[in-house]
Amino acid sequence: MTSTSDPREVQAQLESLTTEAFRPELAEIDRLPTLEIAQLMNGEDALVPAAVAQRLPQIAAAIDDIAARMSRGGRLVYAGAGTAGRLGVLDASECPPTFNTDPTRVVGLIAGGPEAMVTSVEGAEDSGDLARQDLDALRLTPDDTVVGVSASGRTPYAVSAVEHARARGALTVGLACNAHSPLAAAADHGIEIVVGPELLTGSTRLKAGTAQKLVLNMLSTITMIRLGKTYGNLMVDVRASNDKLRARSRRIVALATGASDDEIERALAATDGEVKAAILTIIGGVDGATAARLLEESNGHLRTALGAAAR
Repeated sequence: MTSTSDPREVQAQLESLTTEAFRPELAEIDRLPTLEIAQLMNGEDALVPAAVAQRLPQIAAAIDDIAARMSRGGRLVYAGAGTAGRLGVLDASECPPTFNTDPTRVVGLIAGGPEAMVTSVEGAEDSGDLARQDLDALRLTPDDTVVGVSASGRTPYAVSAVEHARARGALTVGLACNAHSPLAAAADHGIEIVVGPELLTGSTRLKAGTAQKLVLNMLSTITMIRLGKTYGNLMVDVRASNDKLRARSRRIVALATGASDDEIERALAATDGEVKAAILTIIGGVDGATAARLLEESNGHLRTALGAAAR
């Protein structure tokens, strides 16, 4: 997808988008008391979860496909421009500290590169070639997933990323905030969260951005749950490598097992600070080496390893 050089055509396209619609009832919002503006904004934000809820079946289907590929060693790649790109980079950057993932497993691409995180890079979002170059640098495989993120659903960088990834055999997801978007149509999984016109006309960092953040939270978090990165709602895939993480690790083991402080310390010492293995030694009644072997055989799924230990 390439950009048009005719500003009038671009204007016509924008005017057809729900996310760009003008709301005449808010034309004098700048004259309202601050509290009333805050109440209006809060009311708008409250509409977003319901819009996301309408698309939960599509979101869940995408997650199952992403998890299946990541379990085979694939990567999750977000691609977007502007706010959408920044949200993807943010979500990707949170996965290593939260789930102890390798930084190369969840990747955020933003049109214009790292500079675009803090400033506008002229023309980057309109470049399909740039998207293709960024993806080619990753050497995509069929086990990878590329998620194009764009509020309008027509941003050339995001649409081209999805088209290029799909042509390379990767799984693709298109996350947009307008119905019947080119982005969703180009993807294996089209997810359109229609949140309606913004409080400030066209400011899609507001409701649209919130909707995208909620969906990206789901894509990464639930995928990691499916991959065994949690035990119940505990983040067990963490290594106790500093004082803060040692304290967190002890607390996680305590919540999972109910063991005494001394037993927890012995378990963590016997497993080189590996929380999953420590839990397995306590609940499963095995030594550190056996815990490590059972976890490897279960692809890191603690519940599966616990079942094996009980046999």
